[in-house]
Amino acid sequence: MTVKKIAIFGSAFNPPTKGHLSVVSRLTHFDEVWMMPSFAHAWGKSMAPFELRCEWVRVFIEDSGLSNLVLRTDEQNFAKGGEAVTTYAVLSAFSAKFDDHEFTFVVGPDNFLNFSKFHRSDDILAKWSVLACPQTVDIRSTYVRNAVLEGNNVSHWLTPGVEHCLEAVRDELSEIWK
Repeated sequence: MTVKKIAIFGSAFNPPTKGHLSVVSRLTHFDEVWMMPSFAHAWGKSMAPFELRCEWVRVFIEDSGLSNLVLRTDEQNFAKGGEAVTTYAVLSAFSAKFDDHEFTFVVGPDNFLNFSKFHRSDDILAKWSVLACPQTVDIRSTYVRNAVLEGNNVSHWLTPGVEHCLEAVRDELSEIWK
């Protein structure tokens, strides 16, 4: 039996940026990188609607040109009443469903420094690999959101397709992100 090496890259992707791209472009040693938009944010961050963020990730994957990226929307299936889904629950469910997969959870530097706040963080570390993979391009979704609120150009921080999608709903996002 061949074991598939899977990186799970969860994020709000609110929106996905060239910073995210600088992370996933270095994960080519994995068979697949599952990009999983958070259904609800564990720490209460205001996010664009889940379906819109999933569309952004789909377009981001197309823009990336990377063949191992896969959009996974499974987290919505684990959510109960709009509550945030824990990393432990996601990894447990995937491990039970895919016994021929080896999972690595990929975190950015912000989450790595706060990893002890993750639900059952010690259990995650005991059962799965965790890879801290900082972006090599210093672009955060927060920069994009702030620029949108200020009416500034964000094209230099986004892939072309994501920029196009975001611009189509800029007014709506200004209301959500304020």
